[in-house]
Amino acid sequence: MIKLFQYFFIICLPFLVACHNSDDMRNGIPKTLIIGIYSGDNPTQTKEKIAPFQKYLEKELGMPVTFFFSSDYTSLVEGMQRKKLHIAQLSPFAYVLATQKPCLVPIAAFGINHQPTTYHSIIFVNSKSAIHSLEDVKKQSKNLTLCFADPASASGHLVPRAYLKSIGLDPESSFKQVVFAGSHAASIMSINSGKIDIGCSTNDLALDKMVREGSVKAADFRILWESDPIVNDAITARSDLNKDFIAKVQKAYLEVDQKDSIAFKGSFFRYYPNPVNMQFIPIADSVYNPIRKIAYSIKELKLIN
Repeated sequence: MIKLFQYFFIICLPFLVACHNSDDMRNGIPKTLIIGIYSGDNPTQTKEKIAPFQKYLEKELGMPVTFFFSSDYTSLVEGMQRKKLHIAQLSPFAYVLATQKPCLVPIAAFGINHQPTTYHSIIFVNSKSAIHSLEDVKKQSKNLTLCFADPASASGHLVPRAYLKSIGLDPESSFKQVVFAGSHAASIMSINSGKIDIGCSTNDLALDKMVREGSVKAADFRILWESDPIVNDAITARSDLNKDFIAKVQKAYLEVDQKDSIAFKGSFFRYYPNPVNMQFIPIADSVYNPIRKIAYSIKELKLIN
């Protein structure tokens, strides 16, 4: 049984110790707005690209804004639950984890033509592998190593875990070894290097991006399975913030594509380098119910409370 809650606490402890308390508020409005954001695998580039968005928010909100950059989703979940952050961008599974306690409200998501953007989970191998299908995985699983990405990732953990279980492959008992790489890029590189046999990630937002940037070649991988579409990240606010202030922050997100194109592109670049016909859109909690249903259907994930 995978003890996710214990895992979260261990990897988030440095964050909780280092991060200042964000609760210097008056009437539910912070003096400085602290936003948690996943920095991806190139934190320096993320900080550079998102700087115009930070300035845009400061102008629109009339207050200082600072970003907390995290290399994992779980720190962001803990940061919101422990009131170290005011706003956070959470992956779908991280959002489900965080909303087990009634402390968040979703305010925006990535949209294209005013509909939520989606992506896909994949299970893949090195193209030189003798594994050509999931039937091959079933036959040889006891001799194979399996790699998930971040434990709070929908595409890199939850969705492929659920699929493997649905075809009779229990990660806890069917494989030689199961590991968490910590990120999508690390999962992909572990397969690329041959250190791990079976990898889990997303093609749209990770593998395709790494191929585009020249980090890996598409020909180096063989995709064995692709999931149904998954609704993308949620921008969330702490529910104890002033309601009018939350609405003001939401409005700033929803209008950035019209008011400041450079800031808008900087906020999207990690996933969409050319965000044509894209914008932030309002999002409802119910959009993430399919992910919530998967999470609660997996017995060993009941310890995420």
